[in-house]
Amino acid sequence: MPYFHQSICISPQKSFPETDLSQIRESGNNLLNVVEPDYPGIPAGVKRRMGKSVRMAVGAALPLLQKYPQPDGMIIATANGGMEDCIKFLNQIIEYKEGLLTPASFVQSTSNAAAAQIALVTKNHQYNITHVHRGLAFENALMDTVMSLKEYPDTAYLLGCTDEISAYNYNIDNLAGWFRKEPVLNSDLFTTSAAGTIPGEGSFMVWMNNQREGAIASLDAVRTVHTEDPAMVLNMLKKFMAENFAPGEMPDMLLTGENGDDRLLKYFEAVESAFQDHVSVARFKHLCGEYCTATSFACWLSFQILTDGRIPPLVIKKNSSAKPVRRILIYNNYRGAQHAFILISGA
Repeated sequence: MPYFHQSICISPQKSFPETDLSQIRESGNNLLNVVEPDYPGIPAGVKRRMGKSVRMAVGAALPLLQKYPQPDGMIIATANGGMEDCIKFLNQIIEYKEGLLTPASFVQSTSNAAAAQIALVTKNHQYNITHVHRGLAFENALMDTVMSLKEYPDTAYLLGCTDEISAYNYNIDNLAGWFRKEPVLNSDLFTTSAAGTIPGEGSFMVWMNNQREGAIASLDAVRTVHTEDPAMVLNMLKKFMAENFAPGEMPDMLLTGENGDDRLLKYFEAVESAFQDHVSVARFKHLCGEYCTATSFACWLSFQILTDGRIPPLVIKKNSSAKPVRRILIYNNYRGAQHAFILISGA
């Protein structure tokens, strides 16, 4: 069985280097930007040349790789990582009339720049891959890790993701109506009903292997589906539950990616309808914002809950049980078309 070990999350909240979920850090200008640390492990000269998504990924990976120096593979997920540098490079082609261009923007303009930089810094020549599947990028990277651990049981992998609020992507998504038009704080995201949400960003890294010793959680199952039909999502959930739970058994908590967009409420209502009243329901996107690999923040949050045994008040939608949380089902929805279920248990 795959196990999660130490993890690091750079997010809009106080998650690294210290974790404090007692208070919410509020958004500004309808954006949830990350709280970037000082990145002491990255040389200043190298850090200056890094784009934001690459900097976050390397900064999150290096503390883990100091403890676990040589993974058997690095499996990274992203959707828009490197896009900002890509646009910079394309603009330079026009500005300098295809003359002398900045090599740093070119090198970091591709999605696999983060995985490549981590490998270069640590001199790792093992399996190195980047998954770019929009709202299911992290889930596909997670499934790749699971398959690799099944094929090679004695190996260990660095799994992670990184995404930034790229001005290019933000403008396109904003014009498409995916973000709130009126000013709103993330703390008020669920108290106001409107189309759209708040964009976010972040980076997450975790060490995974098949060893239970020292683990913080286990991955029980992961499932994805493409559909715009809430009934199909509910049917997939029921099948997922039948495969992973005994008859009548339920998870201790449902953690959803509800994001304040009232057009997507039908999917979350369908999923919540499958659970009994004693199952607690929590939400996480008012903490991290909406981005393609936001499910990774839900995984990190689940680790904190499983370690502590209780749910932080900031994320509770419905608290129905006083017993310690031992099993969490994560449901995420990306723009009503890409859906994912991840089941995590305490180690």
